Amino acid sequence: MAKLDQVLTRAAEIGASDVHISVNNPPLFRHLGELKKFKAPPLTAPQTKGLLHEILTQEMKERFEKDLQIDFSYEIGGVARFRANVFNQRLGIDASFRIIPFKIPGFEELGLPPVITRILDQHQGLILVTGATGHGKSTTLAAMVDYLNETKSHHILTAEDPIEFVHSVDKKGVVNQRQIGRDTLSFANALKGALREDPDVILIGELRDPETISLALTAAETGHLVVGTMSTASAHKTLDRIIDSFPPEQQNQVRTMLADSIKGIITQRLIKDREGKKRVLAVELMVGTVPIGTIIRDNKTFQLPSLIQTGKKLGMQLMDESLMQLFKDGLISPEAAYANALNKKPFETAVKGK
Repeated sequence: MAKLDQVLTRAAEIGASDVHISVNNPPLFRHLGELKKFKAPPLTAPQTKGLLHEILTQEMKERFEKDLQIDFSYEIGGVARFRANVFNQRLGIDASFRIIPFKIPGFEELGLPPVITRILDQHQGLILVTGATGHGKSTTLAAMVDYLNETKSHHILTAEDPIEFVHSVDKKGVVNQRQIGRDTLSFANALKGALREDPDVILIGELRDPETISLALTAAETGHLVVGTMSTASAHKTLDRIIDSFPPEQQNQVRTMLADSIKGIITQRLIKDREGKKRVLAVELMVGTVPIGTIIRDNKTFQLPSLIQTGKKLGMQLMDESLMQLFKDGLISPEAAYANALNKKPFETAVKGK
């Protein structure tokens, strides 16, 4: 067992989401969104280098020396998997580890609305999971793939950086997982290959650049269900980010492709619960409809919040509506609801009346 395994194992046992190894600090962990320190002496630069080099292969060390940073997956048997990033900084070598449990949670356990299954029953189109880093996008993506793998005889092809959750080979579908840098050169490279690999579903870890977005839209238009993530704060901002990432002369074409292909946008935010023991999920959910396609095509995405608000029968909801429901159910405090709300006025009375 590597020395670092003791720290990572302890962090997993106490329910941390992340671990940081940093020069001149003891090992740190993030719990319920807050960064805390283990009771241990600060690590020197030679100590962090020794701890991290112990878990790197020779090939990984060479890549690290070349790129000055490296992403990879690390596993401790019987404990968890970890998404790792080792990087150079001013004082030496540091690292961040995201804890990935072996068990993939279901939609109900995550707090996702039932309409998610209906969105996933689409045979083609684009579904996006969005939100800030550390708010559960990868976990939701894994739950979606697990649902499809469990219920449909699909060939599911993933491109991930790195591979986080590992999917079962003993279910109804077939899941082929490809890691950027090891199994394929880039997300765009993986997508180009995917169109010749007979997939029913293509998962893209992140839509980062115009080439990847363009290929994803093309795949969604040509009979594939494409699922991916973006680090955006709402459905409205997600659509604008996609369109604005292209040159002005291409934007009308992108709007048309997006209008025809978008099937759903799930925006997530994890919020500490009222008792401070866990985090609960607030969700904005947009379901692709003909009226939504029309406002995308007509460059009127500013009307999207109104359409989501009137689309409750289809399972749609705004982030503020999700926050209000969590507050009414007693799951989050009025202060937490107020702090995370876009329109704070409806939450002011609850905060003042406490």
